[in-house]
Amino acid sequence: MPKKKRVWERRDPEAKAEAQRYAHPVPSRTYIQQYFEEQGVPVPFDDLVEAFELDRRERSGLAIRLKAMVRDGQVIPNRREGYCLVDRIALVTGVVSAHRDGFGFVVPDQAETDDVYLSSRYMRELMHGDRVAVRIRGKDQRGRPEGSLVEVLERNTSSVVGKYRQEHGVGFVVPENPRITHRIVVPADAVATARPGQVVLAEITAQPTRQTQPIGRVVKVLGKPNAPGIEIEIAIHAHGLPTDWPDAVERQVRRFGKEVPAKAMRGREDLRHLPLVTIDGADARDFDDAVYCEPMPSGWRLYVAIADVAHYVERASALDEEARSRGTSVYFTRRVLPMLPEVLSNGLCSLNQKVDRLCMVCEMRVGRDGKVSRARFFEGVMRSQARLTYEEVGAMLFHGDAKLRRKHAQLLPHLEDLHDVFRALLAQRRRRGAIDFDIPEAYVELGEDRRIESISTYDRDDAHRMIEECMIAANVSAARFLGRHKLPTLYRVHDKPAEERFKEINAFLATFGVPFPQVKKIQPRHFAQVLERIKGKSYDTLVETVLLRSMARAAYQPKNLGHFGLALAQYAHFTSPIRRYPDLLVHRAIKHALSGKKPDGFPYSHKDMDRLGQHCSMTEKRADDATRDAIAWLKCEFMLHKIGEAFDGVITGVTSFGLFVQLQDVFVEGLVHVTSLENDYYELDAPRHRLVGARSKKIYQLASPLRIRVVDVDMEQRRIDFEPVESKVRPRAKRTPGKVPNRKARGRRRATRPKGRRK
Repeated sequence: MPKKKRVWERRDPEAKAEAQRYAHPVPSRTYIQQYFEEQGVPVPFDDLVEAFELDRRERSGLAIRLKAMVRDGQVIPNRREGYCLVDRIALVTGVVSAHRDGFGFVVPDQAETDDVYLSSRYMRELMHGDRVAVRIRGKDQRGRPEGSLVEVLERNTSSVVGKYRQEHGVGFVVPENPRITHRIVVPADAVATARPGQVVLAEITAQPTRQTQPIGRVVKVLGKPNAPGIEIEIAIHAHGLPTDWPDAVERQVRRFGKEVPAKAMRGREDLRHLPLVTIDGADARDFDDAVYCEPMPSGWRLYVAIADVAHYVERASALDEEARSRGTSVYFTRRVLPMLPEVLSNGLCSLNQKVDRLCMVCEMRVGRDGKVSRARFFEGVMRSQARLTYEEVGAMLFHGDAKLRRKHAQLLPHLEDLHDVFRALLAQRRRRGAIDFDIPEAYVELGEDRRIESISTYDRDDAHRMIEECMIAANVSAARFLGRHKLPTLYRVHDKPAEERFKEINAFLATFGVPFPQVKKIQPRHFAQVLERIKGKSYDTLVETVLLRSMARAAYQPKNLGHFGLALAQYAHFTSPIRRYPDLLVHRAIKHALSGKKPDGFPYSHKDMDRLGQHCSMTEKRADDATRDAIAWLKCEFMLHKIGEAFDGVITGVTSFGLFVQLQDVFVEGLVHVTSLENDYYELDAPRHRLVGARSKKIYQLASPLRIRVVDVDMEQRRIDFEPVESKVRPRAKRTPGKVPNRKARGRRRATRPKGRRK
């Protein structure tokens, strides 16, 4: 006789999914919140156990679930040990974003809620990244919501990297991350082998309170501040990037072989006869995508085959939990922190040439007008015919390289078909008004000793754009497919710029005689028109950079708001599941639909996707910040040995305190402080983006050329100081990385500057 269902099992809309997921299921988050709403008062834990009729093992499961709900800001315990719905007690939950000046903000979980300002009084007991609940208590002087701390929901900083120092017999670590403003006190018995001036990793043993600084212990000495490769170690630990694989993951991946077994290929469409190829950078090691195109009377049939990561990474497994935690692969110069272990990322999941691989395929019919008229998704098995690089494809298609064309003679017709469909897709992109930023990226070349040798720019050509357009077409098709099947998923959302930014953009463009189109509703094509108008001008890269910075940051979320930059109504990431967790989630949703299952049987809810979207957006930003910090460190180290040398540059920013100048040859930016300018009083003409000398009428204008001399490099602040070559101020002595400058000496240097200079 079947066991009689308990009340919650009959009423919980997710009870069936919970039973499939866990051996000892407990009420879902949805039902727990519903139960709290019905009770109307805070409910103690023991009362919940009794109401839900849970046994000992289920009691433990409920405790874990409530802890997770507290962490995610859904419920909060009160002082009488009762659990309350956060929404019912007028609290805002979110993540702390600290500022180097001591104050901070809470970035709310609810996207429609404004950031909440926290004064330094409350930030004393918080660290960057902590999850908190705050109560809005008014507005600050700038009209921003101001909050008071109610509860720390989760501590997210367990260790810091920084320089170990001693003052008056007290040891402490100064974090490298400027957002962590606390000094970590290190007791004498917790110093290990650290010496003053060394870069160390410190574990926090006691979190900060309103009265005390955080306390920690040195767990690893990373080395001297100028040691080769130290910038990556600093970036990894400063941003909390996972590096080691948990034992459970190691055990799981040991079960995978090196080849795809025949059993795994059954029931899949066989594409091994198609000349699919991968086209990537020369230094790429994991290959997510392969492409093939063939002409048709009405256009082309385009295949985009993507590594079937979801076949190997099962939901809720140890491997899946670690991939979710990492969120993305992180690419440093000469080092990669992969989202998946190497046996998958460079092995079974990588579409290496001449070997069988499982794949998810998007087959598209592309018309002569560049529109995708039909798309079909299916599980397949493929064999890449060649591993090509962008440089090789460009040489064959655009430069007529005879040697390469002979070498790949069998593939060449298909590559030419691929180029044809690219031109149609590109024309369609331009017709819909997508924004095409083409800002050169910095490329750092390291020597054998891991010292920087040069900094140059890395430009995209049509070989890059060809693959990019194919991937965009597949991503759009994936978003449409999941939208039709009404499955919760993560869209790649890019909102339009905030209204207040348009006035700033107009004022900026007016300085170049390029006004922004005067329209009521801003469309992507208006940005595209501006970019087309400035193409080839001396200031085109600068204008592109400013317009790019005015844009909102793209994010992952289950609510489809479209992609403003690409001028698309629907967009999702489907094409890189080896290195991006959202793509893996999209693959799981597509597989669910292909199996014929209904949406209510999908193991992810809309709320699940909301939480995953926030997490994946965070991990993406974390990776960007870490790689940016490492590049900034390398640039500073490179310029440290060029103090006193002169370079040609362009003014890329104008502020009341000086000019930001980017060097033309080495792609490095630094500050010319206003006190380094020609002897005069300088006033900021903000609308025209220039500094004007009150007496001399000397003008320093945005985008104007300026020859500068390197004066100082501050490795700790990642800051480079310039002065105009015309200046008579003598360059400062070279500073040893990590060495604290003599503040009295710095004061004397300021005192010897010609009088009359000020902001």
